[in-house]
Amino acid sequence: MLSGRELAGRRVDGSEDPDQPDIRTLDLFAGAGGLSLGFHLSDLGYTPVFAVEHERAAAKTFERNFGCEVYAGDIEDGPAYPDEVDLIIGGPPCQGFSPLGRDRDDESRAELNGLWKHYLDAVRTLRPKAFVIENVPEFQKSAQFVELLDLLENDTELKRYTPAMGVLNSADYGVPQRRRRGILVAVRDFEGELPWPPEPTHGPNSESGRPYVTVKDAFGELSSRTRGIDPYIDGDDQHLHFGRRPRPTSLERYKAIPPGGNRFDLMANRPDITPNCWMNKPTGTTDVMGRMHWDQPSPTIRTEFFKPEKGRYLHPTANRVISHREAARLQSFPDSYLFEGTKIEIARQIGNAVPPLLGKALADYVYEHAFASHDH
Repeated sequence: MLSGRELAGRRVDGSEDPDQPDIRTLDLFAGAGGLSLGFHLSDLGYTPVFAVEHERAAAKTFERNFGCEVYAGDIEDGPAYPDEVDLIIGGPPCQGFSPLGRDRDDESRAELNGLWKHYLDAVRTLRPKAFVIENVPEFQKSAQFVELLDLLENDTELKRYTPAMGVLNSADYGVPQRRRRGILVAVRDFEGELPWPPEPTHGPNSESGRPYVTVKDAFGELSSRTRGIDPYIDGDDQHLHFGRRPRPTSLERYKAIPPGGNRFDLMANRPDITPNCWMNKPTGTTDVMGRMHWDQPSPTIRTEFFKPEKGRYLHPTANRVISHREAARLQSFPDSYLFEGTKIEIARQIGNAVPPLLGKALADYVYEHAFASHDH
């Protein structure tokens, strides 16, 4: 991964390479644009022409950074897609499949779990050269995924697409985070079998032998001290390295947790300020109230990374949770990417995003197998 300063110099400015043909891209369930940003960073001519995102703050973020038309509403309402699209990308909402969404009622789970069908409706209508579906790994073990694969085999239009799929670890592609995502790529009128997976660029499975990008690599020159408690945009720059105002008891809890530690260290060192729910549960997850490790990729960044009771979200050494800027870097967003909304909305956008560098690896893979050769 590029350093924070190097990433900050690469803006999504819509500039065009006259020798690189445009690959017109439609992003469905686009979120803040992490996947589209990854395709942009590949420098292979991918150009977003339309996006659909129902959360308004995320839709504004996408529009601000890419400048294309964004439909800020529900895909079920039938947005008017462009007439010509070469590639469809996107991640249907995952809460219905994610283990974190198991407390949802059956009706809301069914509604979320069926949104991928609207994605395939767009594929049928627009007939792109390729499409990419991103989701939680659990999706690929679901009955809905079996139904999706059945459509790819038997639907008159969809059976023209050759799929490849599997679960990818973002750390294998230069993201300073262990984030596993279920990916399906399909190419229209491809002869033969699509190779899988995309070639890892980092870690023990990579040919390069490059080590994983770590938390220390990602945080770079950022101060261990945060400034203020709110985000703001000043011209082309956005201040996201802000903090919280923890209660005195919370601060004492942070101080009781050593580097690499977690709630069990809190229980051992300061039982007097450990919540009863933890004292009465001597086993369980080791990430809760945990500190990140400097020399490893981070655990998965979720939407409430600012709550240390939700996971391993404490700074490796400072007595605080990670900042929004640090979380964005762990997702591999460049500092130049500007987020719209409140700090809660921005956190949700960061936590829900596809890491852009994982998106870049997918962009390279899709280009090689769908657009680089006329043979396919």
